[in-house]
Amino acid sequence: MGKVATREAYGNALAQYGADERIVVLDADLSKSTKTDTFKKVYPERHFNMGIAEADMMCVAAGLATCGKIVFASTFAIFAAERACEQIRNSICYPKLNVKICATHAGLTVGEDGASHQCVEDLAVMRALPNMTVISTCDEIETNRAIKAAIDYDGPVYIRLGRLGVEAVHGEDFKFEIGKGVTVRDGKDVTLVATGLMVQESLKAAEILAGKGVDARVVDIHTVKPIDTELLVKCAKETGLIVTVEEHNISGGLGGAVCEALSENYPCKVKMIGVQEKFGKSGTPAALLEKYGLTAEQIAEKVIAAKG
Repeated sequence: MGKVATREAYGNALAQYGADERIVVLDADLSKSTKTDTFKKVYPERHFNMGIAEADMMCVAAGLATCGKIVFASTFAIFAAERACEQIRNSICYPKLNVKICATHAGLTVGEDGASHQCVEDLAVMRALPNMTVISTCDEIETNRAIKAAIDYDGPVYIRLGRLGVEAVHGEDFKFEIGKGVTVRDGKDVTLVATGLMVQESLKAAEILAGKGVDARVVDIHTVKPIDTELLVKCAKETGLIVTVEEHNISGGLGGAVCEALSENYPCKVKMIGVQEKFGKSGTPAALLEKYGLTAEQIAEKVIAAKG
């Protein structure tokens, strides 16, 4: 199977589940990039280009939701999570409306677009909002199942999606449940807790670690909020060291969520791997992952150092 970007999987899922006439899709003049144009080709009467007006788009989404619609609002993560944050807070989360914000082009792997478009703060921003569920998917199958789960869930959801094509992690029989992490590789010496495309890098890192005598478990945390505290505690008890891996700033993202959950329920050593309080740079996705210490080889080195 070839690599598929989660943004592409999102567009295909919208078209697949779009027969539900409650579904309405809004886009901020980026439908070819966010892939909502896939839905538009099948259901043009329920797709609306709101122009380069992200704040207005969120308010329109809220209004449609009050009329019984399931609204998907899409643009790049930097514009969704940050430019339109006030409208998401006051118009969507405060009244707890049924709006799904599917933000593409998240993280460093937007690549050459540079720091202005590389959103590495969105998980932190969205996680801080009351009533918001926050999801970050790692592959095509998981994205498809997450969109279906979002349709079935009544309330605000933020789904983080990427531009870069990624390898498959899950099979067709994969069961997605909001708030439940997934162990994708077992191990007894350390647990790598990853989200998004860092799940793939963590699996590769686990292979490298195996060659060095370290048996690494890999957990896919697709729901950053509410986080699967039960699974995290189980892993901490069984493997001791927890290493979080994310294509996001270490402040307030997956690492922060994991530390919050464990500090109250089973305090243990946690090493956070992610963007270290920096903005992005322009470059190829591969070069940027290496620059910010997020390749499989670099993850493996940091795990070994953390184990001491």
